[in-house]
Amino acid sequence: MLPPIFTHLAMIAGFLLAALVIAHMFRQRHSPAATTAWLLAIVLLPYVGVPLYLMLGGRKMLRVADSKLEIHLPESDVSVPIAITPIDTLLRNYGIPGATEKNRLSLCPTGEDGFSRLVNLIEEATESIYITTFILASDEVGRDIIGRLARKAEQGVVVKVLLDGVGSFYTRKKALLPLAGAGGRVLYFFPVIHLPTRGRTNLRNHRKMVIVDERRVMAGGTNIATEYIGPTPDPKRWHDLSFILEGPAVRHYTELFRSDWEFASGESFQPQNPAPLTLSEPDADAVVQVVPSGPDVAGDPLYDAILSVIFAAKRRLWIVTPYFVPDESLCQAMTVAAHRGVDVQILVPEKSNHRLADLARGTYLRDIQQAGGKILLYTRGMVHAKILLMDDELIMIGSANLDMRSLFLNYETALFAYSASSIQAVERWITDLAADTRLGVEKVGAFRDLCQGVVRMMAPLL
Repeated sequence: MLPPIFTHLAMIAGFLLAALVIAHMFRQRHSPAATTAWLLAIVLLPYVGVPLYLMLGGRKMLRVADSKLEIHLPESDVSVPIAITPIDTLLRNYGIPGATEKNRLSLCPTGEDGFSRLVNLIEEATESIYITTFILASDEVGRDIIGRLARKAEQGVVVKVLLDGVGSFYTRKKALLPLAGAGGRVLYFFPVIHLPTRGRTNLRNHRKMVIVDERRVMAGGTNIATEYIGPTPDPKRWHDLSFILEGPAVRHYTELFRSDWEFASGESFQPQNPAPLTLSEPDADAVVQVVPSGPDVAGDPLYDAILSVIFAAKRRLWIVTPYFVPDESLCQAMTVAAHRGVDVQILVPEKSNHRLADLARGTYLRDIQQAGGKILLYTRGMVHAKILLMDDELIMIGSANLDMRSLFLNYETALFAYSASSIQAVERWITDLAADTRLGVEKVGAFRDLCQGVVRMMAPLL
């Protein structure tokens, strides 16, 4: 048994450490809900809450603690001169380049189409292939894509693959050997085990993009694994949405990849074709804006844009997300929109692959439903798409879920599109998906309501 003096010193040290952690937390500018949740964890369970916060609690990384500088996307020569919507204005004021015109945007509506388009992109590459993905599985699809990348590397194509340490934790190193042996490079953005100065385990690179020859990009919410994409239909495959983008906006995805790769590798990396490529074809009518989010972005432009979209909606606000755990401001904005008579529809899987997230969403969905919003529960499996549609004015497709982890912690990327053809294509996709949903969340008993309320209070820690 320790002498009383050591016990007393340990208590003092613990108190001082908790005080320092709380001071750091206030400097991080967490949302009020997240601040309250962390305070409860630190004060009520200090021996658990303090270590958890030190591992998981960081939001924006301090410059002295990390070498990844803030991203500054280059302005494009073909940006629309005057902001086309108030959302465009908001994003420009955050330093996000204005929407660019003369892009070509096409959807990958199914996993089979996504696989086919990805294969075509890889096979048609002549100069470079840059990939950032949360998950690159060691399954049949993953091995197929790795094999194709290896063959392109052998042909002299520059192949760089950036994985997230947590998302690709189960990817066997043996599966990546063919690509490395052929001259391609594979790095982990945040390895699971890393130096404390290299960031926090809780910060995950959730961005997804495949950039070919710096002229075309495939992006959205889809990972490279059998449950997302494949050559043949699979009834167990998740429903997701990605897109192919060509035009000047591709340069912004290339810049995002460059920034992430330089951080992971510690090496300088200059794109080979930095000039924007304007398309003149009649179908190059997409007006789009690339919006990154994460610890390497000043402020919270993606979150603020989503909040502004909700308040700006006049006729309809359709949301598709696998995990619905918003903060109080977003939930209140949706509730107010429903009270204003806006057609608020939230489409989520009836049962997602994260049961705790399903439990946390219950009170939010019931609040919105009670205000007049429609909750659509998809009954034919998992939905992994991340979409927002507002009126006939804009759509958002990207990697960010509508939860606090994606909006405040992860490295994410979203594409805002303002052209009518893009909005109509996404509208059709959501309408087709909604055909296999049931309407409304059911009332729950007092015990389950209590459990969901507790989980809601702790949702910022999920």
